[in-house]
Amino acid sequence: MEYIYILREALVYILGIFWIYQISISLCSLIKFKDKPLKVTKNHKFMAILPAHDEEKVIANLIESLNNQDYDKNLLDIYVIADNCTDNTAQIAREHGAIVYERFDEEHKTKGYALDWFLKQKIKENADYDAFFVFDADNIVDKNFTKNMNKKLCQGEEVVQGYRDIKNPTDSWVTAGYALFYWTMHRFYHLARYNIGLSPLLNGTGFMVKFDLVKNTGWDTVTLTEDIEFSLKRIIQGKRLGWATDAIVYDEQPVNFKASWSQRSRWTVGHIQCMSIYTKDLALAVKKNKTAMNVDGLLYILGSIPMFIITLVLLLSNFVIYLANAMTGVELLINVIRYIIPTFLIPILSAVFTMYLENKPIKPMRKWLKYYPLFIGSWLLINFKCLFKKDTKWEKIEHIRDIKIKEIA
Repeated sequence: MEYIYILREALVYILGIFWIYQISISLCSLIKFKDKPLKVTKNHKFMAILPAHDEEKVIANLIESLNNQDYDKNLLDIYVIADNCTDNTAQIAREHGAIVYERFDEEHKTKGYALDWFLKQKIKENADYDAFFVFDADNIVDKNFTKNMNKKLCQGEEVVQGYRDIKNPTDSWVTAGYALFYWTMHRFYHLARYNIGLSPLLNGTGFMVKFDLVKNTGWDTVTLTEDIEFSLKRIIQGKRLGWATDAIVYDEQPVNFKASWSQRSRWTVGHIQCMSIYTKDLALAVKKNKTAMNVDGLLYILGSIPMFIITLVLLLSNFVIYLANAMTGVELLINVIRYIIPTFLIPILSAVFTMYLENKPIKPMRKWLKYYPLFIGSWLLINFKCLFKKDTKWEKIEHIRDIKIKEIA
């Protein structure tokens, strides 16, 4: 039993140090720094890449929002990758002015494969683009997105994540959960790190990459979370990513729980894949580069599934001690509550504080806040499930909300 006590105390210290570090970094989101100076003054040429699988219901709205950018239209080309489509996605995209590439590969369906297939063709053509954007087909883009990303490129940033907002936050408790989660992460994870010279991460959609960076490799990713994988590979190289709060893209989130469970399961499996492939390289990069950014990148990958497992073992150790009559029922209850409160209640307070800081409308979100612990709790169940069943099958998330950019405005 003595060893169980020692293990429990060690795990408490590990978790305590980890969360003190995370909270300390999060506070840096409250610091406001001066904007970076421009290294060049130029209107760069961009390509917007839109991978789309059977997205005839939403693709036109995305193209329309890109056509209405406050930027020289001659410097922004819109490409749609109609990926294994069986509907009218390609036709609708062409009718709205996009350049369409049709791809058919039943064995390699994910966005990472589609991006690699497309970019290799552009690299072979030696296309004259300075950088490219990647969007999901259900997105709609703020009119200042390209202009603000161009500014980041002029400041010397090479990979920049835009602000991924939600276009349907009040559709259901599920979409509200996504909105609260992303708003909190944007503020207290990505912005905080960008403020103090650490690295934020790519977020799936609405990001920019300097074209030169992929000319030797293409979009070389193999996991289900190609955005996180690309980010980690940059951090391993000692390269930080950028963050653009004012480059806004609106993303549609799944309305029903089943679709959300499937999507988040895929993300969790992708994180496990990244952990398996890149943890060693991240650790070696800490030794090689000796930067706080590399340490933070390593902590990111260790802070997902490994910290979840540590928390489970810690809870289990309390029950073992209780069953051995070395702890009273009251002490066990207190110890369990110590983990329940930070896990389920503090996120609500963090979300409310985030909405205040980000000027998000709190009133329409009030009724959904009480469901946020359910959203967080279901993600913990997903993590637990994925420890034992790593389903890597890609499943399409249906996008059906016909929301135009003028409605968001």
